[in-house]
Amino acid sequence: MSLSVAGVSVRFGSKNALLDVDLDVADSEVVAVLGPSGSGKSTLLRVVAGLQEPSAGRVVLDGADVTRVPPHRRGVGLMFQDHALFPHHDVAGNIRFGNSRVDVASLLELVGLPDAGSRRIDTLSGGEQQRVALARALAPSPRLLMLDEPLGQLDRALRERLVVELRRLFVRLGTTVLAVTHDQREAFALADRVVVMAAGRIAQIGTPREVWEQPASEFVARFLGFANVAVADGQAATPWGPVPAGFAGHSLLIRPAGVLLSPAAGDVMATVDVATFAGDRVEVLLTIPGAPPLEAHCPPATAPAPGDTVSVRFDPPQIVVLPRESPE
Repeated sequence: MSLSVAGVSVRFGSKNALLDVDLDVADSEVVAVLGPSGSGKSTLLRVVAGLQEPSAGRVVLDGADVTRVPPHRRGVGLMFQDHALFPHHDVAGNIRFGNSRVDVASLLELVGLPDAGSRRIDTLSGGEQQRVALARALAPSPRLLMLDEPLGQLDRALRERLVVELRRLFVRLGTTVLAVTHDQREAFALADRVVVMAAGRIAQIGTPREVWEQPASEFVARFLGFANVAVADGQAATPWGPVPAGFAGHSLLIRPAGVLLSPAAGDVMATVDVATFAGDRVEVLLTIPGAPPLEAHCPPATAPAPGDTVSVRFDPPQIVVLPRESPE
């Protein structure tokens, strides 16, 4: 099932929860909508599901305008963060709630819970409950499946394992998926394309690699976790020191891997405040007088220790020019 959202706005009083949003999702494509709280991502999902009427715009499924069609007639599946499972039903009863004639055994096999149909909900782990909720959402054989923070209540290790399993399952089924999350790692692992939202608008759309390698704005860069964002002045100077002349006058992201440290004296000296071991690297937080904190990633064998003084320079291939933010 293909999805087209055209010019959709949602207003609550004087506040725009969504403002003129356009989004196309191809048949069998998995798209993750990513953004901070209040960005409009869940409102967008509710509009597509028919749970929220837009103030303006259209929702089109497979070429048919469904903007005023009630949720139960849209042929979509929904799975929410809290799973909303019924404790008075066993696993099979929960799944049949989505479709009384469904083949429960086949669905449980599909989600990796064979022979669990008679189990009580309160005997299941968080990951098992997530699988039951997914099976129930798949029971009506929806051609569009929508997930709202489906892994939000699970611990990190379990989330990372299940998101890979979800990705494999969606590819196998050929289901069109629209998933909402605030977790970039989850979005990048799950989706063919990522939509980053800010203040009710789409800030960027692209493949996970495109969004990571070339953030569309300072907001997107900071939301992805990059802190080394600054404007280079006309002399190619940043708060942390000079960059090559070609970067003068641009808003820049300096990736932590591009912050090169040396124990030898140099033009820019910094003090190591924090050095955190992160497996294949050490994440270093630096202080330069008169500048914001600077992040660097170093190989463990050569990483400095807290309290060390180091010189700082930048690796040009690790400097990203950020597009200018459009004025509101």
